[in-house]
Amino acid sequence: MALFDKLSGALQKVFRDLRGYGKLNEKNVQDALREVRLALLEADVNFTVVKEFISRVREKALGADVLESVSPGQQFVKHVHDELVALLGGESREFDLKNRPATVMMIGLHGSGKTTTTAKLAARWKKSGRSVLLTACDIRRPAAVEQLRLLAAQVGVGILTPNPGETVPAIGARALQHARDNKIDVVIFDTGGRFQIDAELVAELKDLKSAVQPANVILVLDAAIGQESVHVAETFNKEVGVTGLILTKLDGDARGGAALSVRHVTGCPILMVGLGERPEDLEIFHPDRMASRILGMGDVVTLVERAQAAIDEKSAEEMQQKLLADDFTLEDFLDQLRQIKKLGPLENLLEMMPGAAQLPGHLRDSFGADAGREMKRTEAIIQSMTPAERRQPSLMNASRRRRVALGSGTQVRDVNELLKRFEMARDMAKRMKKQRKKLLRFGR
Repeated sequence: MALFDKLSGALQKVFRDLRGYGKLNEKNVQDALREVRLALLEADVNFTVVKEFISRVREKALGADVLESVSPGQQFVKHVHDELVALLGGESREFDLKNRPATVMMIGLHGSGKTTTTAKLAARWKKSGRSVLLTACDIRRPAAVEQLRLLAAQVGVGILTPNPGETVPAIGARALQHARDNKIDVVIFDTGGRFQIDAELVAELKDLKSAVQPANVILVLDAAIGQESVHVAETFNKEVGVTGLILTKLDGDARGGAALSVRHVTGCPILMVGLGERPEDLEIFHPDRMASRILGMGDVVTLVERAQAAIDEKSAEEMQQKLLADDFTLEDFLDQLRQIKKLGPLENLLEMMPGAAQLPGHLRDSFGADAGREMKRTEAIIQSMTPAERRQPSLMNASRRRRVALGSGTQVRDVNELLKRFEMARDMAKRMKKQRKKLLRFGR
């Protein structure tokens, strides 16, 4: 289920109902707001936040001049959108990375995804050209240091680990000095967590903060725990002091109420959100884009940015040339699938498309999770072919098709369907090539 799916669906129904009115008045605004209020509460948004949000939308909806060129539904949507943007923080915020070394202290409870998020940040900053040092400050959890060591190796950054008997503040101070001596750009301190906040954890975090004076104290919150995440954020902010938030596991929570509550309740900006397990599934949080996605308006800007980052332009040009030259093979087809997979789960991409929220459920499934399963099946079938069969699909006789179906765990009809689609794609490319030649002749 997509992020904010339930809330988005409920709000879309409210907006559709409003389109039937000739103008906004107190009665239909109150009816709409009652439904919006219910939708927000069911999405697990904090009650106080809902109350204030509804009050501000009501004031705007009843106090604004009605534009003749804008329908009541559109005008109401704009009021809700504007207040959602304000609720989520107004504008995106960035980490404070001005100093060298920039210091980032990661805090959070067990299971929030803190250590994994630490590695994702390291990968992101390394990709931007910065040198990064991870510091293992979790000295109590079994295998915590080893987990961070493995993640550091995966993303290709350095790590500083504790010496026997070394205290957490001493580890932090040593890492900071090491970074200064070696001109490292960013130091990330991965601190210990607990299943709940206790005095010992707070004291340890305060001591580390005092020792390293971090420019960024980042609280990693599991969005799937709903209202409890708001309480956790309030407590950490009060006891330790937080400069920014990262919400993880938003892909696993169709309600999303924590994202709409925590910024308002704590006053701390949401810097990033985690939408998956891969290193690239950590996105900068843009309140305006998130508000548009919640209201079913899509998020084309993020979609384009993700495509630019994931798809190799040179490879795309080479693929186009192969298509026009009638030299497109199943190996190329497989490369295309892998390029698309880099963009992330298809159901997440779908919610970035304007109007996707208004599609019937069965169509959304066919473009989302169902399409993702189909891509995996296609990849398995092509990988079960020999290199010669991929380059020359005409070799695929009945016995070869049975062998490939068996090797890929699919049915012969699945292999037949794939080969049929591939031939259709090649035929379409041939028609495009002929049309292009005609246009070129006409141009002369």
